[in-house]
Amino acid sequence: MFDKGPGGPNPVADNFGMFYFNSPNFRPWEIVTYMFVHGGFAHIFFNMFALFSFGSIVEYQMGSKKFFNFYFICGIGAIAFQMLVQAYEVHAITGAFTIADPTLNQSYEAYGPKAQELYNIYHTSIVGASGAIFGLLIAFGMLFPNMELMIMFIPIPIKAKYIIPVYVVLELYLGFQQFAGDSVAHFAHIGGAILGYIMVKIWRLQQPNNFY
Repeated sequence: MFDKGPGGPNPVADNFGMFYFNSPNFRPWEIVTYMFVHGGFAHIFFNMFALFSFGSIVEYQMGSKKFFNFYFICGIGAIAFQMLVQAYEVHAITGAFTIADPTLNQSYEAYGPKAQELYNIYHTSIVGASGAIFGLLIAFGMLFPNMELMIMFIPIPIKAKYIIPVYVVLELYLGFQQFAGDSVAHFAHIGGAILGYIMVKIWRLQQPNNFY
């Protein structure tokens, strides 16, 4: 029997969190609903704090309709990028992007020491709005690069054009390192950031001339 991780079954995450496309728990609506499910109070608090802090000023610059579309495009793009990374991981283990019957333990046991890793990909849900939030952070940094931000544990203000790229590079580093016990979907964050950058460029959004 495989280790299903701490906490046991979670009906909300199991039905609305995002699973690998070949997982028996995958449902099409999860592409959107995963953004509204979070892994605890701290998770949703920091995501909503970031949305409140940066979202209002970006929405004012974009307009409400465009901001709505931007947020969901980044969120969907984030999970699509994470899915691509998972597909690469599955292919590295199995030589294919799917396994024959993901409901059977034998389908995983055939891959020996990689069995648990493969099982985790298929049976761990991804939840949270962080991918969309990263797209929002990129838009904020591009539209308001000289706005000074106060960062926790750093006693001086730092301009957005400096701190936000550092944050993205850190996420990329953490995604490749895959530290033990790290359950964060770092590549979903990177995917959201990429989509945020692309959308700002496609929509030709400009820095406001009257902002100080």
